[in-house]
Amino acid sequence: MTNPFFTASTLPFGLPPFAEIEDAHYRPGFDKGFTEQLAEIERIVANPDAPTFENTFLPLERSGRVLDRVSSVFYNQSSSHSSEFTNDLEEEIAPLYAAHRDAILLDAGLFGRIDSVYSRLDDLDLDPESRYLVERYHAEFTIAGAGLSDDDKETLRDFNTRLSSLTTRFEKNLLADTNELAIVIDEVAELDGLGEGEISAAAQAASDRGLEGKYLLTLVLPTGHPYLSSLTDRRVRKRIMTASRSRGGRDNEFDNRDLVLEITKLRAERARLLGFDSHAAYVTADQTAKTPENVFDMLGRLAPIAAGNARAEQEQLQNLADEPIEAWDWAFYSEKVRAATYDVDTAAMRPYFEAERALHDGVFFAATRLYGITFEERPDLVAYHPDARVFEVSNEDGSPLGLYVYDLYTRDSKRGGAWMNPLISQSKLLATPTVVVNNLNVPKPAPGSPTLLSYDELTTLFHEFGHALHGLFARVTYPKFAGTNVFRDFVEFPSQVNEMWMLWPEVLANYAVHFETGEPMPRELVDKLHASSAFNEGFETSSYLAAALLDQAWHALSADVSISDVAEFESAALANVGLDNPAVPTRYSSTYFAHTFSGGYDAGYYSYIWSEVLDADTVDWFEENGGLTRANGDRFRSLVLGVGGSKDPLEAFREFRGRDADLAPLLKRRGLAAG
Repeated sequence: MTNPFFTASTLPFGLPPFAEIEDAHYRPGFDKGFTEQLAEIERIVANPDAPTFENTFLPLERSGRVLDRVSSVFYNQSSSHSSEFTNDLEEEIAPLYAAHRDAILLDAGLFGRIDSVYSRLDDLDLDPESRYLVERYHAEFTIAGAGLSDDDKETLRDFNTRLSSLTTRFEKNLLADTNELAIVIDEVAELDGLGEGEISAAAQAASDRGLEGKYLLTLVLPTGHPYLSSLTDRRVRKRIMTASRSRGGRDNEFDNRDLVLEITKLRAERARLLGFDSHAAYVTADQTAKTPENVFDMLGRLAPIAAGNARAEQEQLQNLADEPIEAWDWAFYSEKVRAATYDVDTAAMRPYFEAERALHDGVFFAATRLYGITFEERPDLVAYHPDARVFEVSNEDGSPLGLYVYDLYTRDSKRGGAWMNPLISQSKLLATPTVVVNNLNVPKPAPGSPTLLSYDELTTLFHEFGHALHGLFARVTYPKFAGTNVFRDFVEFPSQVNEMWMLWPEVLANYAVHFETGEPMPRELVDKLHASSAFNEGFETSSYLAAALLDQAWHALSADVSISDVAEFESAALANVGLDNPAVPTRYSSTYFAHTFSGGYDAGYYSYIWSEVLDADTVDWFEENGGLTRANGDRFRSLVLGVGGSKDPLEAFREFRGRDADLAPLLKRRGLAAG
């Protein structure tokens, strides 16, 4: 059998040959990848010559090509189009991957060579990117435990292997329970308030499961749901919210509560072994935040203001409701208040946000105006699923930039949320191009019906495309710095900046037209939307901060503390920061908090608002300097997006902005200025 992972793809831009890839190729690909990279590491360590940058770091960066090819394709598949096979193999591979990573990070001989070069760094004539590569490797190996005793390394390996299995199981449980808890609706009257396209999507989802004549409302990853703002039937809204909040905590085979307790306990024990007081301290030590105290200082300052704003908003909502406002009522009545106060109805905007036009005449249009890049769909290039479309991206001078894969629709085999990930990352050292993927979870209507995006879905599209631009634009020498390989609490910054173009007048006028009449969205509607921009931010910020501080609470635990009740701990943690309002649920509860228990944001969910400080300040810069211009785009591309992870991100921001970030623009945006 010829395994397509064993050699580099010959397709344009190295696109994986999805038409040739079969399930049977994955495990041999992983086996060869593990074996081959360890042999490459052994050759580095066995080199009798004194350690140098050239004989240690360059072969280290060149190692693991087969493993990179198979893992990028497999983990994209397991998240965007999973199957029983991928689920089983992921659980099988997770501990092997953890052991493989430890075999490299805990190799005393390899660390000795890294440390030797690092100790002579000031005497070496290295360019800035190469110097930073040495610094990053040394920091990562040190924090990962390379200096531990052999006995402690063995204990650490056990921790890492066990954690990889537990987090994988958490993710699989969540997907299964989310699918099982989808709301089946018998009568279309119960969907009153939804648009024709939304009802069509619900009918199609039901049909796909063999529920002819019924309607299926699939759950989204956060606690809330887009339809809660529109559904007039309070009982249906309650069913959605109840199902959403029960995920992973139902005493069934998908219950995640024991996993939450075991994961947090093991992380705390691992942190202690590595010399840290908590897992939060271990994580933030290698982020821009540096300490959990710095994180809590910022979030703790914002929480009471956000909670106060949310209480004031709740009083407004209660004036319109006959019954006490519950979590499933908030979105519905907030839209009524928004309409009454600002004359804004976000649901009425859907007809202006047709998905295809939003992509081409909105997202792509803004990128062309700002960066000069162009997009051409390549139907001849096969992706991993029929719904995933491939676009070739070119620079203004016609030179190739990379491939962009766009996967819009939800399906039972796709995990919740939205994300970007690379299939191939650019590197001068390896002469590799760039292929990036955007995944969203928009319900797919029946054939012939238009896909009309909600305001939030449109925001998500612009946001995720910001990640894609980061991946496409980064031009680095070393694979370690490719694309979005930056500190976790910086990675959301470029994507958040890209959201600004969604309502930029020139962009909005180009795509926001009624899908039936062709009439442009009324300017006064946009003006009212801007005027109401801080409306409901008390709720939104409180919900987000509750999740971020809950994440910190779990990971601030020392190894000596034992928790036995997940719900009790969560309730106490939220009460402790004043974010325990029942009508304002945390964006994610522990049992379905995928970011922190399976998604790599453990002790790092604060990253979104941490990055938003930079984002809000950058938006101010664009507005002060003429907005959507090529000069502004070129500056942002060259100084921020283009450097990838090849320099300290805060240094890159300072070079772009001319100073450190100011918190004031964020406070203004979120209506958090105390007064």
